[in-house]
Amino acid sequence: MSRSLWAAPVLLCAALVLAACGDMGRFQAAAPAATPVKPNRTVVQTPAAEREHERILASYGGAYDDPKLEGLITKTVDRLVAASDRPDQGYKVTILNSGAVNAFALPTGQLYVTRGLIALASDTSELSSVLSHEMAHVLAKHAAIREDQARQAAIVTRVVTDMSNDPDLTALALAKTKLTMASFSRAQEFEADGIGVSISARAHFDPYGAARFLTSMERNAELKAGKTSIDPRAQDFLSSHPATPERVQNAQNSARQYVSPESGERDRETYLTAIDNIVYGEDPSEGFVRGHRFLHPKLGFTFTAPDNFTLDNTAQAVIGVREAGTQAMRFDVVRVPAEQSLGEYLNSGWMEGVEKSSTEDVTINGFPAASASAHGDQWQFRVYALRFGTDVYRFIFATRQKSTESERNARETVNSFRRLTLEEIQAARPLRIKVITVQPGDTVESLSHRMAGVDRPAERFRVLNGLDSHAQVKVRDLVKIVVD
Repeated sequence: MSRSLWAAPVLLCAALVLAACGDMGRFQAAAPAATPVKPNRTVVQTPAAEREHERILASYGGAYDDPKLEGLITKTVDRLVAASDRPDQGYKVTILNSGAVNAFALPTGQLYVTRGLIALASDTSELSSVLSHEMAHVLAKHAAIREDQARQAAIVTRVVTDMSNDPDLTALALAKTKLTMASFSRAQEFEADGIGVSISARAHFDPYGAARFLTSMERNAELKAGKTSIDPRAQDFLSSHPATPERVQNAQNSARQYVSPESGERDRETYLTAIDNIVYGEDPSEGFVRGHRFLHPKLGFTFTAPDNFTLDNTAQAVIGVREAGTQAMRFDVVRVPAEQSLGEYLNSGWMEGVEKSSTEDVTINGFPAASASAHGDQWQFRVYALRFGTDVYRFIFATRQKSTESERNARETVNSFRRLTLEEIQAARPLRIKVITVQPGDTVESLSHRMAGVDRPAERFRVLNGLDSHAQVKVRDLVKIVVD
């Protein structure tokens, strides 16, 4: 599978919390059957591609069924294919039911784009830049080339490890191999950007759509990171993708070869009409975050994190990170045999450094639970296991330095776990994008006040509509707001 920078970076603190766990739990419902966009050409399915397709659906909440969007994407891909160097190459696009901003491709021509990415884009040319970028990975056979490079890197690693008794020399050789692979992957992304911009331009889309959307993606990532001290781009150096500012400049340079700014087709009105009413953010059926609260209507529970935590519902767990980056939490579901006590589970070895003497049985809002402390090299942990019906849920709290505040945050979060009322379950519905026309007197501030269920609404309104910090809305313009 090609890897794409369309996804927002993962917070480092979250990664540290994940690394503390030996097994990975899930509480999402099974993914629904695929509802792919109508194929443009024949796509040869292989057993490996079929398995990867099912894995992707399971990881991204299944397929998102929206005939209007499917029609728009089909027309867009048809234009791009006709303008490409390989009009015989088949593609099949699946819209994924995920609020994440991501898109990727399989070597067979299967393309994937999340509804989160579709909601962030502001016109058809921006969407075309994403689709043509992923088509470029297929056309350039990047997946096959990457596999060959990885195989060679594995051979180098094995030879160095087997033949060298010098740990410093071994570490240096492995580091160079890793840097080579990272550099190779970044080169592929730049190549895919160049090919994608060329295809979009030849298809008569505005080639500057790529630069605009990469900028929106960067601003969206910064907004998601909030006030944390962790730079969301900090991992770019050894990631498989170049930093976004580099790619924006590269995309602009590529676009200048074809047309001047504003001369290509953006098709904004058609695009916004197609995405009107699209689900925004998380699907409530899979559990969702509202501010500092997590709710799962299908499973019937909720809990609230401390005010200074930012929550993120991932495919594997709910991750929370404190603004200063000094505390983090993870919430997930695990398999525990009915005959095994929760205290026994906490001491069963799934996590290193657990202090068995700290284990105690507790009751949380009538539900049986157990808690324990654990220690790592740089983090201190407080762990809870709670039995809710036939499931066992796990809270893992990590802090750089144990304190009265960190203990209180953990205790208050766990004690907030409770069963949802029938009224709360019935009221749980997804947020949606609503496209409206700017009226006389409307401003960014007044329109952002109409946004529901989102944090920092004024900044999010600007990001959703591709407006920089100084831009203002114009009368009769179409804009996106989030409503419940």
